[in-house]
Amino acid sequence: MHVVVAPDKFKGSLTAREVADRVAAGIAAVTPGVDVVRVPVADGGDGTVDAALAAGYERIPVRATGPTGAPVDTAYAVRDGVAVVELADVSGLRLLPPDRLAPRTATSYGTGEVIRAALDRGCRSVVLGIGGSASTDGGAGMVEALGVRLLDAAGNPLPRGGGALADLDRVDLSGLHPAVARTRIVVACDVDNPLLGPHGAAAVYGPQKGASPDDVTALDAALKHWADVVDAVLAGPGGLQHGGLTAVGLEQGHLAANPANPPANPAPATRDRAGAGAAGGVGYAAMAVLGAELEPGIGLVLDLVRFADHLPGASLVVTGEGSLDEQTLHGKAPAGVAAAAAKAGVPVVTVSGRLGLDRAQLERAGIAAAYALTDIEPDVQRCQAEAGPLLERLATNLARERIGGTTP
Repeated sequence: MHVVVAPDKFKGSLTAREVADRVAAGIAAVTPGVDVVRVPVADGGDGTVDAALAAGYERIPVRATGPTGAPVDTAYAVRDGVAVVELADVSGLRLLPPDRLAPRTATSYGTGEVIRAALDRGCRSVVLGIGGSASTDGGAGMVEALGVRLLDAAGNPLPRGGGALADLDRVDLSGLHPAVARTRIVVACDVDNPLLGPHGAAAVYGPQKGASPDDVTALDAALKHWADVVDAVLAGPGGLQHGGLTAVGLEQGHLAANPANPPANPAPATRDRAGAGAAGGVGYAAMAVLGAELEPGIGLVLDLVRFADHLPGASLVVTGEGSLDEQTLHGKAPAGVAAAAAKAGVPVVTVSGRLGLDRAQLERAGIAAAYALTDIEPDVQRCQAEAGPLLERLATNLARERIGGTTP
């Protein structure tokens, strides 16, 4: 018999690994004979590389360009030729002070630098988590770091950032990193926004990144121009015939092998596809230029950490995150863990800082019981400041009720 502890982070208080350690300690305090397997998880946003490292991946440090140009010390994780890259750790909004956001000039260039480092190392697959972006540059910075040239009418390199895309005259794909052609790139994405319009990258996520209404209008127009130029290049004589793009298209099926004979029921234009607007348009560039696939974040992470391997023989799975609420039910880590455990017939309980779901919602999500820090400490500020000890105490209650522990 064993218990699997597979939580996400308590944002602002504990990392996923720290949550798992505290829960394991609480369980061990009252059920010392039970084996506890710790499998920290993430949903594709911040914490994705940490989850891979906890599962045995190797950390490869990289110095890259941050969202406003300052250098950032980051890392990717690698195992068996698979690299895990986390946009939030190099191009993330959390890297900028709240009063120094850069909605028009922030760039995804550093994310491309980390991907390039993984390609140079010979990785055959790249998993890219794209939650938490600081930029709205359509992924232009990312592909520029991978060798694509963005030029203005005078033939000069374009400044970085979404605002500068309004002055884009041409895109030169000839320098795209040759390894893109032979690398499977999968993007962890849990949003379905298109690139443009009222539900697009600028309109929905721009205000979080400091964009004013005028910024949103300008960025949306710049992203449209970016997509127009890229799509024209891909459809033109130098587009699909480009070696890397042709290989990716033929191997992964994302680009038509013969654009002169499109299929009878063509897929939506890349800019209109679900997820194209993710991470300020990084989803668009990843699909259009890199031939990437988009998949739900938690499913990707569960595969990376081999979560299913720990379920046979498990008597219980404990998952959770800082706030268990309506958002949890829409692709967040605890919902994904609960769904995977349910398929294996293993009961699931959750731990969280606060609980915003009722009994019926928990049952529909496959959660047998929910434990929150606010159950034992009503002061929310204290819950955040003392999350570790309180969580350990909460886990002892969980163990007594769900595992049959006794006070030593």
